[in-house]
Amino acid sequence: MYSIMARQRKLHSFLLAVVRSIFQDMISMDSVIVKIMTFAQKLVSADRASLFLVDSRTKELYARIFDVSGDNDEVHEVAKEISRFPLGTGIAGHVAQTGESLNIPDAYEDDRFNRAVDQQTGYTTKSLLCMPIFIRGSIIGVMQMVNKTTGTFNKADEEAFATFATYCGLALHHAKLYDKIRRSEQKYKVALEVLSYHATCTEEEVRRIEASTALPHPAQQLQTFSYSPYSIGGDEQVVATIFMFKDLFKQELFDEDSLVRFTLTVRKNYRRVPYHNWSHGFCVANAAYAILKHSTGAFKPLEELALFVSCLCHDLDHRGKTNQFLINSASPLASMYSTSTLEHHHFNQTVQILQQSGHNILKNLSSEDYKQVLSYIKHCILATDLALYFPNKSKLKHHVDEGTFDPGKPEHRSLLQAITMTACDLCASTKPWEQQRKTVQVIFEEFYEQGDLEKAEGRQPIPMMDRTKAHELPASQVGFLKGICIPCYDLLSKILPGAEDMKKGCLSNLALWEELASNEQQRLEDRGETEAQ
Repeated sequence: MYSIMARQRKLHSFLLAVVRSIFQDMISMDSVIVKIMTFAQKLVSADRASLFLVDSRTKELYARIFDVSGDNDEVHEVAKEISRFPLGTGIAGHVAQTGESLNIPDAYEDDRFNRAVDQQTGYTTKSLLCMPIFIRGSIIGVMQMVNKTTGTFNKADEEAFATFATYCGLALHHAKLYDKIRRSEQKYKVALEVLSYHATCTEEEVRRIEASTALPHPAQQLQTFSYSPYSIGGDEQVVATIFMFKDLFKQELFDEDSLVRFTLTVRKNYRRVPYHNWSHGFCVANAAYAILKHSTGAFKPLEELALFVSCLCHDLDHRGKTNQFLINSASPLASMYSTSTLEHHHFNQTVQILQQSGHNILKNLSSEDYKQVLSYIKHCILATDLALYFPNKSKLKHHVDEGTFDPGKPEHRSLLQAITMTACDLCASTKPWEQQRKTVQVIFEEFYEQGDLEKAEGRQPIPMMDRTKAHELPASQVGFLKGICIPCYDLLSKILPGAEDMKKGCLSNLALWEELASNEQQRLEDRGETEAQ
């Protein structure tokens, strides 16, 4: 009785150690399996132990671990060479095929026994204890104990062995999972390396920009709120961006090569969608540049840096679709971020570019300043989500109306940064009429493309994204300017008087959109009367 209890305590202690090893020694799962096999072999007093796995593709068994206690390396290697055989062949093959456990007292008296290994190794198999290993109802392998040192395997051996087969299956399952995860990680690294190569500027592009330092027009034009960013294109926008960087910030802050690479790679990581592309990023960055030039001292140096970088990068890798579309279509991005899906992605893309070799334009900052700028950039990019604009505007407006706005308070400055980002993002609404109208046409083409996709998927798009309702565009713009843009610029100009021209431009465009909306309404009424006659 005492020996049985001692054996049980020893067994329980070992099984606890096995479980601990399974969860802690993922890298060396083979060693965990060997521990299990060795202990099982000693517990049932077997001379040798083997583990075979099922190859479901070839319908074969192959040795994962062969002859755990074998002393002769030569025997082990010979056995390995012949230890792949079809399911149904030999005792182990029969167990793998049928799922039944076998306790064979005399192997040579059993017709199912495969004598090939004994014949080639010179080893004599007498008794066998063989059990299947199940995972989720499927046989994944077979454990085999060979030659009990005293007599033959008994019922107690079978029960103990069954327990070890279960734990061995658990270890194998974890080993497979770990191997799958490890291979997935390696695939991910390779894919990331390939994507990084194709999403990073080339040396040829760098040399071309470094040789083209002259602006395509007088620098003063970049400071005007009426400036048309779309009047230049290609490398000219990159050159202008680098000029604005250098003009706003200390020359020694940036490494020239890093600045060129960063700007070029940012351009490359904007997708070729109708509106949310590189030209839009350049346009928004230019708006930030103009605001900063007309509002000297309104922002601290690190805030200015974060604002400009954020505006340039705020729509990186935009897919030309809204956050709601990504959620409705079960996009992987939507599963990663519960709120502000695209905005979180834009920030992460920004950080990824900064982490590319030779691209970190912030590397000359102190560690503390670096962290602060990244924090500002995240805040600023997330603020471009219009869902956050309304609460931000409400809070800031309350402070301005009550006369409690205090630029010395970090939370007030944070609200100002957020509203400034919205003002820059929507700057197309402040541009001269022809620029504004062309931009709106491009924006709505992107909207209509999303609407077309939604219809193809059996969903009804909102009117703004339904190209069959294109006649409602002027009225839609009137609502957009009145509800979002003008309140934004009105609030911003009260804090930053230098941004007053943005409000004026927006009001001017509103009057023209109202006229178009009125004309469209009259046209519809006239058509209705004609059809009624």
